[in-house]
Amino acid sequence: MPTGDRAQTGLLVTHDDRTLLVDCGSGVLHRLASTDAGYEAVGTVLLTHLHLDHVADLLPLLKARWLAGEEQLEVVGPLGTKELLDELLSVHDYLDGRVDLQVREIVADETVAVAGFGVESHEIEHSMDGLAYRFAADPEADASFVFSGDTEAFGGMARFAEGCRVVAHDCSFPDSVDVDGHPTASQLGEAFADSSVDHLYLTHLYPHTEGTHEQMCASVSAHFDGEVHVARDGLRIEIS
Repeated sequence: MPTGDRAQTGLLVTHDDRTLLVDCGSGVLHRLASTDAGYEAVGTVLLTHLHLDHVADLLPLLKARWLAGEEQLEVVGPLGTKELLDELLSVHDYLDGRVDLQVREIVADETVAVAGFGVESHEIEHSMDGLAYRFAADPEADASFVFSGDTEAFGGMARFAEGCRVVAHDCSFPDSVDVDGHPTASQLGEAFADSSVDHLYLTHLYPHTEGTHEQMCASVSAHFDGEVHVARDGLRIEIS
């Protein structure tokens, strides 16, 4: 649920001159326009799953790149990604063929190169099938960052993140609100209780979490030994 200072999901991963956008929810195109890279530099989008708040700006991004004179866009995601793009373009058919659109589908437990990054996938626990990802600066390097996508917190995700310094994980609700498909803060902390991750960033925050961020961090820290942070739009993190 976007607010005045928070758009929907989108993470910009960069290394040297390589750029990868992970998810493309409503408002992400506007956020990209205020970055150094801009939407012009985003030639590849990697999707965690196909819910609207993670894909709503895909066609606006395609159109913006076309109008800016860019000639291609690659979209990588779970099964169903090609069908989604085909159906979107069948509605907005004037955009079909404006850029060279390449679509690639991947499955869980696969390691692939995406925009020059090494990307390993893992199945999530959500109301729709989807994938979490481990990112390495290149396919031969060790992974240093994990993004959960939308998922409940579970031990398999913590194990998937082992060896990575930084994790951005869904923490949609405070402990007072418990729904399926997303974790509360205590659930996230319990899942990562034995994790060696250094920094855990809480993201995908619903408006229900406003005013509770400090309490949520404390709930995670009651179980998790690393540092806990609340993500915000425009936050930049350097991982060495």
